[in-house]
Amino acid sequence: MKEPLFHIVKRDSISWWKSWLIRLAAIAAALILCSVITVLLTGLNPMKVWGSLISGAVGTTRRRWMLLQGTAILLCISLAVTPAFRMRFWNTGAEGQVLAGGMAAAACMLLGGNLPGIILYPLIIVSSILAGAVWGVIPAIFKAKWNTNETLFTLMMNYVAMKIVDYFSQLWAVPKGSGKIGVINSSTNAGWLPALFGQTYLLNILIVVGITIFITVYMRFSKHGYEISVVGESENTARYIGINVKKVIIRTMILSGALCGVAGFLLVSGTDHTIASETVGGQGFTAIMVSWIAKFDPVVMVVVSALIVFLTRGAGEISTTLGLNKSFSDILTGIIILFIIGCEFFINYRMVFRGKHKEA
Repeated sequence: MKEPLFHIVKRDSISWWKSWLIRLAAIAAALILCSVITVLLTGLNPMKVWGSLISGAVGTTRRRWMLLQGTAILLCISLAVTPAFRMRFWNTGAEGQVLAGGMAAAACMLLGGNLPGIILYPLIIVSSILAGAVWGVIPAIFKAKWNTNETLFTLMMNYVAMKIVDYFSQLWAVPKGSGKIGVINSSTNAGWLPALFGQTYLLNILIVVGITIFITVYMRFSKHGYEISVVGESENTARYIGINVKKVIIRTMILSGALCGVAGFLLVSGTDHTIASETVGGQGFTAIMVSWIAKFDPVVMVVVSALIVFLTRGAGEISTTLGLNKSFSDILTGIIILFIIGCEFFINYRMVFRGKHKEA
């Protein structure tokens, strides 16, 4: 048989600088392609488009803070799903777990608005964490006890959470008929996270910084993190060395759901001061991509989250400033993200050409 021109071989390893060089090359290639598409379809100067994107993301102090806030929320959700994915538990329910935490925060803010802050704030935080944890542990119990499909189970839990939020959004709608639990206690700001040094979002960001440090230490240096890694590699090996796999699955999903609950708390109490079924805005699914691109490394997740939020916020400015259809800016964002995801293939695999044994 004739030997093929090339075949694909999995890399044993690759140095960190080579992997980042491949990622940068992918981003550069994406920008070039987007520039060509921009010229062909709109006739605009690509530099003007990219300038508008940058301005939309970081053009003013307020936009820079909103970029940091958006990065913090996406990063928080990404960190939340990471322990489960590291364990090879396919948690596609972050959207619902965040909504459960946010709904609990909204209920506490609405019903407990007359409580003193020293009681109200701990109540909101604990309720959000418990709600997210419960929403995460239900599919974990079914997986551990009856080996149900966690991907479908967690995905369906999203829709249950959305309908619960829809129900209470009609019941407690402010103003009536708005379809959302409006600007909660706007007269007293009860339950709103306070500004820190005059910055509305600074406390949110600092909380997520703390979570990032915690998850980094937990995954790399704790016994629980080690058990998660072993279960993710092989459940049979984990059982052989005495690890209780069922316990690890349930415990890890409690943590994952609890951190999603914190994200819901930050969205409702620290950012929007309202909740509706679309409050999370698909970030639960985007977080899955962030976690995988970063290879479950919390530090890399910071960079990936910031890049995605930067592109998303900047794309909106392209539509507003240049009068282009929003779908066009979404196409540009999608191309860049697609190249970033696609370059992981060249990081994990290499092409060996016929008779040359040369990498590409």
